[in-house]
Amino acid sequence: MEILRRIAEGKLLFFDGAMGTVLQQQATEDCHIPAILNKTEPKAVYEVHRAYLDAGADFITTNTFSINDQKLLGTGFNTAELVTAGVKLARQAIDDSGKTAYLVLDIGPLGQMLAPTGTLAFDDAYNLFKTQVIAGYEAGCDAVLIETIADLYEAKAAILAIKENSDLPIFCTMTYVEEGRTFMGTDPQSMVTVLEGLGVTALGVNCSTGPQDMIPLVREIRQYTSLPILVQPNAGLPLLKDGHTFFDMTPLDYAEWAKELVLAGVSILGGCCGTTPEFIRECVQKLQGTDRATISEKKRTAIASYAKTVYIGEGVTLIGERINPTGKKWLKKALRSGDDTAIVREALAQVEEGADVLDVNLGLPDINEAEAMQRIINKIQSVSEIPLQIDSSRPAIFERAARYYNGKPLLNSVNGKPSSMAAVFPIAKHYGACVLALTLDENGIPPTAEGRLAIATKIIATAETYGIPAHDIIIDCLTLTASAQQAEVQETLRAVQLVKSNLGVKTALGVSNVSFGLPNRPLLNRTFLAMALQAGLDAPIMNTNDAGMMDAVRSYRVLANDDQQANAYITAYRDRPEQPLATPKDNSKAPSLQEIITKGLMGLVEDATKQVLAQQEPFAVIEAIMIPTLDQVGRNYEQGITFLPQLIQSAEVAKKAFTLINEKLLERSPGTEQKPQIALATVAGDIHDIGKDIVGILLENYGFKVIDLGRDVSAQSILDCVEKHDIRLVGLSALMTSTVQSMAETIELLNQNQPECRIMVGGAVMNPEYAKMIKADFYGSDARAAVAIAREHLLSL
Repeated sequence: MEILRRIAEGKLLFFDGAMGTVLQQQATEDCHIPAILNKTEPKAVYEVHRAYLDAGADFITTNTFSINDQKLLGTGFNTAELVTAGVKLARQAIDDSGKTAYLVLDIGPLGQMLAPTGTLAFDDAYNLFKTQVIAGYEAGCDAVLIETIADLYEAKAAILAIKENSDLPIFCTMTYVEEGRTFMGTDPQSMVTVLEGLGVTALGVNCSTGPQDMIPLVREIRQYTSLPILVQPNAGLPLLKDGHTFFDMTPLDYAEWAKELVLAGVSILGGCCGTTPEFIRECVQKLQGTDRATISEKKRTAIASYAKTVYIGEGVTLIGERINPTGKKWLKKALRSGDDTAIVREALAQVEEGADVLDVNLGLPDINEAEAMQRIINKIQSVSEIPLQIDSSRPAIFERAARYYNGKPLLNSVNGKPSSMAAVFPIAKHYGACVLALTLDENGIPPTAEGRLAIATKIIATAETYGIPAHDIIIDCLTLTASAQQAEVQETLRAVQLVKSNLGVKTALGVSNVSFGLPNRPLLNRTFLAMALQAGLDAPIMNTNDAGMMDAVRSYRVLANDDQQANAYITAYRDRPEQPLATPKDNSKAPSLQEIITKGLMGLVEDATKQVLAQQEPFAVIEAIMIPTLDQVGRNYEQGITFLPQLIQSAEVAKKAFTLINEKLLERSPGTEQKPQIALATVAGDIHDIGKDIVGILLENYGFKVIDLGRDVSAQSILDCVEKHDIRLVGLSALMTSTVQSMAETIELLNQNQPECRIMVGGAVMNPEYAKMIKADFYGSDARAAVAIAREHLLSL
């Protein structure tokens, strides 16, 4: 494909710049969904494309950003017709220019959070993207750009929609906040791991900030990726003057910073909010012909969740084994009864004990394993960022789990039988997963290390025919029982050594199998573990609640120079007695209400809250437990200990507890409940309400009554609400730079008619300076800040 050849040539290439902000100046119609102009003012859209082509852009993106059938309800238009019109306009502009340029379908965020964090189902998101992709593909686009994405799960839905409904190259850029993560908690490593696994052509960053602030982020991405990096920064931060939004960065300044981005590792450069054809022209003139940075293949064995990447082989990786019904009556009972909370508790316990990855095996013959696997994965991922190993003997389970897993999973397992590889490898390739491969085939487990090496070699060679690189295969040389096959224990260790030295791939073992049928199993397990680690084992699958096993791992990490300055070892043992530890802690003890809220354990909150209320007064529970716990949850979020999905899950659990507390209060004083009221709204012209919804959840948890007016709310509707309910604090949100003016107009109307009402503002485009310019009283940088503002202002009245 021509577009792929150009990208591979090694020369710097250029995308176009902003569409919406330029159209605001070109079009006669004020339209908060710019894609509608493809039908109502096609000439204005065409002229923007021509201007970017004349400026030297190699890629022209369609005027279709962030549209879908839900957003277009009530407009009289649908996605397919706007996408088709947008592609035709861009194609006409390219043809008329006589230049070689590529037409890229522009896809943006859907404006809703995906479950389990939000309410939009993954399949519904996929179908919304699918409609855009099919229309763009049939209309003749050359590639697809997914941009301004903060949720890696949403990016995955979009990528699958493209892969499964076209053969187009895929560019994907995410938007990052100052802390170096996306709004949903995705770090650069996890973005690279997941997007590369899914097979994108290029990846990177857009929107977010100005070019100078993206340089450290690009340098970090370059450390991990083997793909070209695409960057489209804003022209700095937006400002407001005389009622109009503007950016004060000049094209010359932008081009100077763009040069630094190229030196940092950018291969494809464009612009986002505030940039114009002049910005692209200046960059092309200054940088045309510049060789991009060398792209090197990293070949790291990586698995990831949406927020955490684990590199197998870079130190010892512990895979927690306990979510497996074999020999566990409690887990079988939980699976059969649908008690997911017990399983989630077990997952969190292993994380606390030191597991780096969790194996999830739900194989019971009398349950719907596929449905249970999808459900449990989602619930674990809603409360923890730990990567998961999907463990099943059925490829259909892998298909479903890999599709709905938020990240890059490890599939356990495949073996050397041709039928096994033919069933599992296409799934792993399609969803970008790593695979755990067992050294057995139709003849069983070879008794010698050389026999197992031969099977491992065959598996890796076969995987490569499916496009799966060797570094995405982890070899399990199979632990046999010393009670029945004592001589072959040494063959397993020799096989590990041979696989490492001959194939250079990573290794895993189920360690505790070695002791089956013998007394004092923990002693054999930890001795075998130490021997296996010395032989080259990278990822033991083990019980992290076994104190002796964890002692062996921590000791090995010191002696192998993995635990630098023995920091982790000292932290674990400095306050412990020198004698061997007693029985490991009992994870069956019911957690406290504080723990339940902090860990987001919805299934336990009702009983725990009722127990606490039986012992303490409702107000005492609020003051002594609820508020301090929520404060700690907020601090964990601010410090990067937890991320947005966990914050929301904790908030939902706390909301349930507050409901029960309020019921108790009403029993004692019916009809006397008085809560401070706050009105929230996304301003007119803006159809994004994710941030507003999060603020609303936290405010309700802190005892405020929230009147949520929704999105695209007119200034008059907000004023009517304030007057009707005597509101003393309003929260306004805006994500799009084009709608900040609506926010300013709303503030002006409220100040004129309800001067005692205070206004706090927030959203992706806001900052303290901007808030001051539009005369807001408060700026809430995030949901926690909004709560603090509400508590200080309303509780003091």
